Amino acid sequence: MQIKYTPHYLRKLEDLLNESGYVLRYEKGNFKSGYCILRDTCLVIVNKYYTLEGKINCLLEIVRQLDIDPEKLSPKQQKLLVELLEIPNPL
Repeated sequence: MQIKYTPHYLRKLEDLLNESGYVLRYEKGNFKSGYCILRDTCLVIVNKYYTLEGKINCLLEIVRQLDIDPEKLSPKQQKLLVELLEIPNPL
């Protein structure tokens, strides 16, 4: 699967995090890496001033770090998760 830098693709990543039980917020902040994950509260905060490409890259990196249970996801989201985990890390 190829990474697409479109608002629709961003929405797919946001929906994946939401369905997996994480709350995604775009906030003002000077996070060193552009995002912050609060694992105990299932909260992901991404710098709202990032470009579309930056937000997508952050969310891809976050999805790879989180331990998302595919059994809790819909079949469509399970397929997306498997595809995301197979994409080589662009960084």
